[in-house]
Amino acid sequence: MKQSEGIRGASETEKDFCLKQMRDGICQTDTGALCGTRMQERKEREVKDILTKLDQLMPNVTFTDIKTTTCAKNSKATIVNHQGSYCVGDHLTIRLDLFDFVGKKKEYGGDFLRARVYSASLKAGASGHIKDYRNGTYLVDFTLFWEGNVRVSLLLIHPSEGVSALWAARKKGYDKIAFTGRFLSGTLDVSTECGFNLTTKAELCEYLDERDGEAFYCVKPKNVPCDAFVQLMTSNKPVSYLTKLEQSLFHRNNIGVEIPQRFGEIRVLPCNRNKTAPSKQCSIGMRSPFPSGFVWQDQWYPVFCSMSNFGTLDQINNCLKRKLVYFMGDVTVRRWMEHLTNTVSTLKHFDIHETGKLQNLLAVDTARDIQIQWKKHGHPIITDYNCTVKDHSYVAREIDNLAGDGDTAVVISLGRNFRPFPIELFIRRAINVRAAIERLFLRSPDTKVILKAEDVREMQADPERFSNFHGYAQYLAAKNVFQNLNIGMVDAWDMTIAYATTDIQPPVYVVGNQINMFLTYLC
Repeated sequence: MKQSEGIRGASETEKDFCLKQMRDGICQTDTGALCGTRMQERKEREVKDILTKLDQLMPNVTFTDIKTTTCAKNSKATIVNHQGSYCVGDHLTIRLDLFDFVGKKKEYGGDFLRARVYSASLKAGASGHIKDYRNGTYLVDFTLFWEGNVRVSLLLIHPSEGVSALWAARKKGYDKIAFTGRFLSGTLDVSTECGFNLTTKAELCEYLDERDGEAFYCVKPKNVPCDAFVQLMTSNKPVSYLTKLEQSLFHRNNIGVEIPQRFGEIRVLPCNRNKTAPSKQCSIGMRSPFPSGFVWQDQWYPVFCSMSNFGTLDQINNCLKRKLVYFMGDVTVRRWMEHLTNTVSTLKHFDIHETGKLQNLLAVDTARDIQIQWKKHGHPIITDYNCTVKDHSYVAREIDNLAGDGDTAVVISLGRNFRPFPIELFIRRAINVRAAIERLFLRSPDTKVILKAEDVREMQADPERFSNFHGYAQYLAAKNVFQNLNIGMVDAWDMTIAYATTDIQPPVYVVGNQINMFLTYLC
C-alpha cells in the first residue's frame, strides 16, 4: 500500500435510476418508496464494491516477531537508470528492495511508502509514483521538473504488517471516539453519551436523515426532549484493536523512517530544452495525473494545466466579483475562508450570532457583490470542546438548498474527521454528496463544484485513529466516487507531500497555493 497507487478497474458509475425517475416526473407518491429503496440498494452495492477494491490493495499478513517486519534501515534503494547527469523533463527510476530486521528480503508488498524529490535551496519538491510488485520490490518513478541538484526522500511510513493491522482495526467498530452530547431544557443542563452505534438498552434519541441513510444517536436524558440537543464534544476512548505486538510497530521512532541511499545528489541540467508550461488553463472537468504538479520557489505548478496567478488584491477581487462561494466540510476549507478574508481586506465577516467554537462563517463585500461562507459538515466533527449541533447539516442537504448558477461555486472537503471510523461511513457520505451534486447539475449545470482532497497531517498522530494511511484510503475512495463528475479537484494530498508539510494545519503559503488552484477553476 503506497501513496501513488489507485483503485484499479473502477467502472464508470451507472446513472442513478432514481435521478432519471425524478427528472422524468415518475418518482412521486406511489413510486417514492420503491425509488428510495432502489437508491439505498444501489448505494450499498457501490459501498461494497469500493470496499472490495480497497481490500484488494491492502496486505493481509500476520507476524509473531517484530524482527520479521519491514526495516527501513536494512532496505536498499538503487537507481535503475543511473547517469552522470540528467536533463529537465527526464525520469529518474529507483528500485526499492525491502528487508526485515534480520536482513531477509521481504516476500510480499503492501508497505505504506512516501517518495519525494526535492531541492531545499530552490524550495522545490515533487511526489514520486510508486509501483508495488507485491514481492518486497518497488519501482519509484520521478519526473525531474527543474534544473539543479536534486535529492531523493524515500520514507517507510508503516510496514506492510502495520498497514494490515491498521486496516483490520479500522473495520472493528465506531467506539474509538467518545461523543458527549449536551442537552438544554429550561433549567436542565444535561450531558449524555452519543454516537453512531450505541450498544445500550437505554432509550435513544435518533437523529435520522431517512433519504440518505445518515443516522446519529444519543442516550435520551430523563425529562428532556430529544430536540434539546445543542452541543457535542469528543474525546479519545481508551480502546484499541491492536495487539501489544502490533502497537510496537507504531512507536514514534518507527514511523516515517528514511530508507538509506548511497547515490546522494542527482544533477539535473537544462540541456537546452525549452521549458513549456501546459497550454490549457486549469478548468472544471480536467483529470489530473499523479503526481499532479510540483513545487518550485514555494509556488505550485500543475503539470496537466496552467494555473493563473492571483498575486494581487485586484486579481483576487476581479475573480470573486459577483460570486457566491460556499465552502462546505472540515476545518481545512474553513482555513481557506480565513485566508481569503485575511488577504482581501474588503471582505468583512458578518456576525451571524453563533456561539462557541467552530461556528459557521459568513463574509461579504457589498461593493463587489461577493459572498463567501463556510459551513461544517454533519457528524462526525472531532473536537475536544463543545461545538454547536443546531447548525449541523449534511453537505448533501446544503447542496440541495442551493439554486446554483454560473456565478456560484461549491467547495467540498471531507476526510480527516472520518479517519477513526469504519471507512464505510466515509464512502457512504461521499456517495450521498455525489448524488446531491448530480441533482445540482440537473437544475444548474453552470455551477462550479470543486473537491478539495485531504491534506497529509503530522506522521506521529495517534496511528490507530488518525494515521495518514487512513487518510490515503479515503483519498483513493473519494477519487473513485467522484471520478465521473464534471468537477475540479485540488489535489491537496499530492501538494502537501510535495511541500513536505508535517503539521495538522499546512503553512500559509501552502494554503495560498491551494486557493490559487481553486480561483483558477473559478475564473
